Amino acid sequence: MTRRETDASDGPVGGGSDQAAPAKAFGWTLHGDGRRVADGEVVAPAERLTWPRTVGIGMQHVIAMFGATLLVPTITGFPVTTTLLFSGIGTALFLLLTRGRIPSYLGSSFAFIAPLTASQGSGPAAQLGGVAAAGALLLLVGVAVKLAGSRVIDAVMPPVVTGAVVALIGLNLAPTAVDSFESQPLIAGVTLLAILVVTVLGPGLLGRLGILVGVVLGWIFAAITGGLADERVTTLRDAAWFGMPELRGPTFEWSVIALTLPVVIVLVAENVGHVKAVSAMTGRSLDDVAGDALVADGLATTLAGFGGGSGTTTYAENIGVMAATRVYSTAAYWVAAATAVVLAFSPKFGALVFTVPSGVIGGATLVLYGLIGVLGVRIWMEAKVDFTDPVNLTVVAATLVAGIGDLTLTMGSVELGGIAWGSIGILVAYPVMRSLARFRRS
Repeated sequence: MTRRETDASDGPVGGGSDQAAPAKAFGWTLHGDGRRVADGEVVAPAERLTWPRTVGIGMQHVIAMFGATLLVPTITGFPVTTTLLFSGIGTALFLLLTRGRIPSYLGSSFAFIAPLTASQGSGPAAQLGGVAAAGALLLLVGVAVKLAGSRVIDAVMPPVVTGAVVALIGLNLAPTAVDSFESQPLIAGVTLLAILVVTVLGPGLLGRLGILVGVVLGWIFAAITGGLADERVTTLRDAAWFGMPELRGPTFEWSVIALTLPVVIVLVAENVGHVKAVSAMTGRSLDDVAGDALVADGLATTLAGFGGGSGTTTYAENIGVMAATRVYSTAAYWVAAATAVVLAFSPKFGALVFTVPSGVIGGATLVLYGLIGVLGVRIWMEAKVDFTDPVNLTVVAATLVAGIGDLTLTMGSVELGGIAWGSIGILVAYPVMRSLARFRRS
């Protein structure tokens, strides 16, 4: 097949050319011959390879996000297929609202695990209200960034604040992980060991799928040793191969909303970090669409909250796939979004995920919750936060203890836990203490 024939059959809607063109929602320029990526080159967001290769890379993105995206509804009790549906829809919205300039998959955010787990007694409708409220706030943050510029984020949430909130969200969950681990210690231990070995020793993409591989191996071990719940196995056996995802609406309770809103800080940090990472890897400035990315993520999360899915965020796993393949084409993400939506219409798939026993979840979450906490520390390290500064040291210290100890106090009829108090504390205390320190020096 000649190059001209390739362009005619595989080229973007409206015709293609050999030169990179601005990204369109449904059109991409063919990169080179569409079959290979030369050394030192990348396939830009506005480009693509041949469609068979693009579909294959898109499927890799689905595999990369599976372990994390499906683990969130498994832990929180949300419907797996519904979460997948809104994950796919959210990704499509993101690609449209960023005008095809930022390749990203929107999967389930780990940050929502803590408030959703803590608010299970309020019921799923109230939990969805918290997700929807967090999405609406993130959308408003995106609008503010579009109006004021991306630097407003650094002014409102400096690294010392962002790192503290991220760390306390992960560490607040430590008792939950330990309880699940202790319920089936042998199964949990096998799962944990598998995750560690695959993550450390697994080559390439396999190493990035350590959590998924560990969960699968843990599930197999549980099945062999009789660790699967009989009623869940029966549900799997009886589930239909095709069917509609379970949709349900939210209710709004202030206690649940207050518990969930601090998650927005994590979502902003993840979203902005994703935009900066893609910008660095492709050599293209994306500051002008940072606000659009936040708006898109906020809209996707709000939509999920109103339909029954978990909150969404950009995925580091997919950055790893892009770095490994050097393909940043948004065409691959359209394939990933479509694949997620198709899988959402299989109750059999959702029932399979829910057979994962608590021991497997304990082994996985022992790592995952710790990773969230360490991510906060990483934010401090990369920003070189000075902890000899008494403002940084004392405010962060109080924040972390409130979060880890799950400080719970009641204000009127609203009960707030450690995540809420820790986040509120540092968001209020840090600027106040910093201002007092400046006043004292002056």
